[in-house]
Amino acid sequence: MTDGIYRMAVTSGHGHQETVALAEQQLRQWLKALHYDEPGSGNGRRLVGPQAVLDQVARGKAVQGRLARWRLREFTVQGIWQTSLTVASARDGRTWVQLDAEQLPVRGEEPAKAPVPALARGLLDVMDAVEGEQSGAARVHALPGIIEKQDVDEILDELCDPDRRLPIVVASTPLHTDFEDWLNDTVDPLLRSCSGLAVLYALAPGAERTFNAALEHHRVYGGAVRTYLPGLDPAWAPEAARHRVMSRSTIEDNLRRASGLLAWLPRRLAVQTPLPDQLVGLPPLRPEGLPEADTIAPGGLLVDHDEEELHEQRARAEELQEVRRWLRAAEERESQLAAEYDEQYSELRAARTELRSLSGRPARPQDSEPGTFAELLERWDEFPLLEFTGDPRLTKELDEQTDHPTWVRMTWDALLALQDYAEAAKEGASGGDFRSWCENTPPDCHPFPPRKVIRGESRTVSTNAKWKRERLLPVPATVDPSGRVFMGAHLRIGGGGTAPRLHYHDDCSNTGKVYVGYIGLHLHNTRTN
Repeated sequence: MTDGIYRMAVTSGHGHQETVALAEQQLRQWLKALHYDEPGSGNGRRLVGPQAVLDQVARGKAVQGRLARWRLREFTVQGIWQTSLTVASARDGRTWVQLDAEQLPVRGEEPAKAPVPALARGLLDVMDAVEGEQSGAARVHALPGIIEKQDVDEILDELCDPDRRLPIVVASTPLHTDFEDWLNDTVDPLLRSCSGLAVLYALAPGAERTFNAALEHHRVYGGAVRTYLPGLDPAWAPEAARHRVMSRSTIEDNLRRASGLLAWLPRRLAVQTPLPDQLVGLPPLRPEGLPEADTIAPGGLLVDHDEEELHEQRARAEELQEVRRWLRAAEERESQLAAEYDEQYSELRAARTELRSLSGRPARPQDSEPGTFAELLERWDEFPLLEFTGDPRLTKELDEQTDHPTWVRMTWDALLALQDYAEAAKEGASGGDFRSWCENTPPDCHPFPPRKVIRGESRTVSTNAKWKRERLLPVPATVDPSGRVFMGAHLRIGGGGTAPRLHYHDDCSNTGKVYVGYIGLHLHNTRTN
């Protein structure tokens, strides 16, 4: 089972050579604590204990950069306990550190669960590690960092970072509880099992109100712990269920069991998430230098190259097969959720139509709505204060790339609401921007979910030259002499992180119009590439 494997993959805050030196230092200390001999210099294989072999390539070449690797194998009658450490650097990129620990069992046996290696905590203490290469990536500590009130905005950026790879685990504090005691006696031992697998935080009591006010649908309080998965959409209430909450009662009932339960999902994600390019496709680790290797016979288990490679190949094949099963189940679940979402949105629209009818307000019949994005574009003249400046080809391609009819209906609803807003804004009666309008929509106007209105892109997108350029969208010269403006404001069409987006520029205070520069699949970021 993949959750039996421990895998840490982080970027170092140091250059390649310094990271290698720090890794060697921590490896020596770890081997010493296990009562093994220290590694020798140079590349090769050597015995470090009666039933333990260390393979080492301290200076090697990766596909596009530099590489250093170590692998400790401890031989038992149940199989081989293997711990692998890799430091890999691209020529023009960050230095990645990967640490794997697992049992390669004898044939027919299930692998035992590998605990968090003490080596992982030692590495995190000295590496200044972060969870990815992007600017603003979250720090990865062995123990939880403290979120104070002044830190909340930065943590929110980390939570909403579209490039985030690792879960973020946030522990809250019960009322009338000493924070330091709770941190030392409960939070630290609870989160210890997630070291290197997630970004860990403890929410100081003074920061809780500010934190939860910003995450209305994703709050954590009262001593509970919440695991925020990558792809967090704070504006979309239905997806809050993805981000699991562990209650205080579960934690206090059995702290050790709760710690294992909390780590289960981060462990699986660590194995199922694709590795960065620097850590993919590395050559087999086959060092020389251990004469008479098969004379080591702990418990009668022969230790030769063929036997070791059979263990390794079997473990990798089982890991790949389980990942395939997991992906198939995820695809089936996504299809089911999409169908449920379509059904719920249709019911909601029908209820709104009936409510408008009962209140004596006009409502468009459903048979007057477009059935495709191509038809939607053909009927754009029904929105005199909205101007479409985008590429119609990209919008029409949605008809071929999606089986969610709700996306057409939701886009149409968005245009109806934008038209109502533009009419009010032109007269100075909108009461704010489009998000504010949606939060306080007048009874005789078309509603649109305010949580699907995003005022601007994340800091990561706004500072990435390529992604920012994609969002520089066409407008008339009367709006901007360059013919383009950055349209960070957008609407989420459907749920999830990669569903279509509608990007717009509100120019009601100038030309009296709203310019829609893009309707199509989610523009590029790391998750959509």
